[in-house]
Amino acid sequence: MLGRKGYNYYEVFKKMAEHAYDASQMLQSTIDNYKIEGLSRKITEIHNIEHTADAEKHEMMRHLLKEFLPPIEREDIIRLVEQIDNVVDSIEEILMRLYMYNIKSIRHESFEFVKIISRCTATLKELMLEFPNFRKSTTIHKYIVELNDMEEEGDRLYTAALRRLYVESQDPIEIIAWTQVFECFENCCDVCEDVADIVESIIMKNI
Repeated sequence: MLGRKGYNYYEVFKKMAEHAYDASQMLQSTIDNYKIEGLSRKITEIHNIEHTADAEKHEMMRHLLKEFLPPIEREDIIRLVEQIDNVVDSIEEILMRLYMYNIKSIRHESFEFVKIISRCTATLKELMLEFPNFRKSTTIHKYIVELNDMEEEGDRLYTAALRRLYVESQDPIEIIAWTQVFECFENCCDVCEDVADIVESIIMKNI
């Protein structure tokens, strides 16, 4: 499953998924112990993870340009690595929104969202560990289904969170800010599911 010159694309997919998981753990820690005063430092830390993931992606692209016969189709490699990178970006975006809108206290649903996102990225790690063996794997489909289920869980939470926000809050600034933050949470769940969808399409083309 290596490239012609020995470059291991699957290993990079695994590393990218690990970066996404690390970012999700930092997000969960930040939300669970939320303090607006320390948010700029957390953004710097998560940006460093994002920068490392970008570097991994660009290095892969450099190898792919010279690759004669990649292990799967070139465009599928590009789609997958970019989508895993989008997971890290979407996690960073959540912290950026909290900082930009100067959110001083966290709404209850945020704690539930970060649990879902943490579970999503943990499953992504398992999915990428199994991906090199996708032709023979008996478990990879389970991870894909789990990510689809978690995305649906995120959708339900998003609907409930917005409903509660608009029923309970009388502050238009709070409503605008939290609508955007909840959209970022929900988008992160969507992006994780998109990785699973890409993997599923690759499997269907290569079995």
